[in-house]
Order: sequence, then C-alpha cells, then structure tokens
Amino acid sequence: MNESINFTVGFTEGIGWHWPIAVYLLLAGISGGALILALAIRFYKKQTENTAVYKSSALISCSTIMLGMVFLVADLEKPFVFWKILINYNFSSVMSIGVAAISVYIPLTCVIVIYAFEKEIKSLFGFLSPIIDLLKIVRSPLEGVTVFFAVIICAYTGFLISILVRFPMLNTAILPALFVVSGLSVGVASLSLVSHKLFKEDMHSGDMKILHKVEWPIMFVEVMFLSMLYVGLLVGGASGHVAIEGFHSGVWANVFWFGVVGIGFILPLVLNFALGKKMSNSLAVFYTSGLSSLVGVFCLRLFIVYAGQIFSV
Repeated sequence: MNESINFTVGFTEGIGWHWPIAVYLLLAGISGGALILALAIRFYKKQTENTAVYKSSALISCSTIMLGMVFLVADLEKPFVFWKILINYNFSSVMSIGVAAISVYIPLTCVIVIYAFEKEIKSLFGFLSPIIDLLKIVRSPLEGVTVFFAVIICAYTGFLISILVRFPMLNTAILPALFVVSGLSVGVASLSLVSHKLFKEDMHSGDMKILHKVEWPIMFVEVMFLSMLYVGLLVGGASGHVAIEGFHSGVWANVFWFGVVGIGFILPLVLNFALGKKMSNSLAVFYTSGLSSLVGVFCLRLFIVYAGQIFSV
C-alpha cells in the first residue's frame, strides 16, 4: 500500500484513534445489524412485499454506512489521499480488506434502497424503470450476498482495532464477535424506531414482535462476550491486568458501568419487565428502550476505543 496512507500513525504513544472512530464503529454496526435482521425476517417469512421494516433497513443501512465513512476518513492523518487505498490494495492489511468490503457493501445498500422504494423511484424517475426491472431478476441472490457483506462489515469493525498488538483490550479475537452482536443490538433498536416513526408500523405487528423477541437473546450473548473479554484480561498476565483497570478506574470505567451496563442493559430490562405489562407497552417505554440501546452501544464503542488505548503496556 502507498506509504502516504498510514492508518496506525500516532500509536507509538498516547491516543491514536479518537471519538470519530467510535462514531464510525457505531454507524457501521447499525448499518450491518439493521440489514442482517431485516433480510433475515424477509427470508424467514418469505415476504414478497416491501414491508416497513425492510424499507427502514434500506434507509438505515445506506445512510449510516455513508455517514460512517465521513467520520472514518475525517480521522485519518491525510484524509485527502484516502482515494489511494481504493486503487492500491494490500490484502495483508486489515484496513485494505475492509475498504474492499465496504466498496462492495455500499453499492449493495444502494440497490436495497432501489428495491425497497421501487414504486416511488419509478414514479419520480421513469427512465430508470428498465434498470430496476433488470435488478429485480437477481433480487434474491443479491439480497443473500448483501447479508454476507453486512456480517463482514460488522465483524470488520472489530478486526480493524484488534490488530494493535500492544493494546490487550483491543488485541483479542472476542472483539469482532462482540461487534457483530452489538451491531445486531443497535440494528433491532434502529429498525424498531424508524419503522414506527417514519412508516407508522404498529408496535405489535408480526415483524416488530420478531424484533422484540430476538432483542433479549442478542443482549444475553452481548453480555456473555463482554464477560469473556473481562475474564480473558483477568487471566492474561501482566498486560491483561493493566488493561482490566479500564473497567475499574477513571472516566472510562464510569462510561462502561453507567453507559454500557446501566443505560444499555439494565434500563431496557427494567422498562420492559419491571414496570408492568401496561407500562411496558407504552410509547414512551418503546422509544426510551430503543434509544437506551443505541446509547449503550455507543458507550461501548467509546469505552473500547479509549480505555483500550489508555490502559496498555
């Protein structure tokens, strides 16, 4: 790869990656998680119509990954030469592999938007009808490919920061799996909120019930992976003991326990199971629970990025 593009500059000491990377990690997770869930529902129920959840996933996945790329490029040392990585691939580089995947994934999300809003696009841009009709021929296999790349995008965000060897909290194989699961978590929240707000989907519709049912197993797996990360650091020798202090001291420990655990995990559980059936079905609880999941996962990304770099050998 061209040497003018250095994605690890600044890691010799101090903080090399800042909050824009955490925002990118969140947005990429939302994009991939929302698409995986919506297309899984579509395949499972053998849907042929463009449902509110499907339309929501199209808008969410395309907009968030594009916005995420803005944050990713803006955080580079030389953002205006980013285009060089698009023509100089080095498949021994995780960043280069990720950019290659994103280069395929973004056009796929645009095609999903075309599928989701076929009627609207044809009515506004009739000259595109032949192209849309051609794309419809390969719709099912293309949606399958999109799910595959959505999983890659979610996992890649974890691989991206796990390559930094001198940061024990980051350099672990658990991180990609954790980022996939937390991406699904914010995917549930964003799909539920956007489907209801923009497309007036009933909170108790079939698709929304599926999202609500998978929300809790996803949260359980997320907690399990976080526990594995903690235990891995606990038994990881001197370097692990340094990194585990990120959970116990300083501002980022507060972000983890109050943001990730308190807002992200405990608050949704209390709102949905401890307030009674009538209260848990209210619109206020619906939106508060969804937003708390988004805040919790963002706090997780911030914690991983900052505590992972600060508490290192």
